[in-house]
Amino acid sequence: MKQILAILAITAASLWAGPQDIHFPASLDALAGKAEEVVDITLDADMLGFAGAFMSDQDRDEKTAKDLVKTLKGVYIRSYQFKEEGQYSPDDLDEVRSQLKKPEWVPVVNVRSKTGGDNAQIYFKKENGKISGITILAAEPTELTIVHIVGSIDPADVAKLGGNFGIPNMSMGPAEEDGEQ
Repeated sequence: MKQILAILAITAASLWAGPQDIHFPASLDALAGKAEEVVDITLDADMLGFAGAFMSDQDRDEKTAKDLVKTLKGVYIRSYQFKEEGQYSPDDLDEVRSQLKKPEWVPVVNVRSKTGGDNAQIYFKKENGKISGITILAAEPTELTIVHIVGSIDPADVAKLGGNFGIPNMSMGPAEEDGEQ
């Protein structure tokens, strides 16, 4: 029952708009029509708090995620899964990239495949010497994902949010395999 309530809370939250500081272009709506599966999550601070209320303090991972979202202003995710390659163009992310400019936004990771494989970019938003936002752009041949997190967060903590609020699980390396975090 608790899982059903959490899913309902997250689903209801996708109807709300929040203090997003980048905007998803209308061209992404056209991709939704081509996609076999679409994830559209829009959680502002109030909705994150509401969804966090359904997370357990007894489960270590859920408690960690619950504590982290207290400092966030929003989590916005758009993900499109396509049946076959060629349903989107890498240029479809150009309007998002154009909003991620220095000095406010700093690119910290850029992975590009020359053979059309996986591509990823991670940007941090810096304000007063602290990270106040993270945007992740991930493009695979049949999948396109944008994760935009607004609020004060340590980059290492993004992985701790994995599996919650539509953020994919991310392996941080051998320490996690040994049960350490």
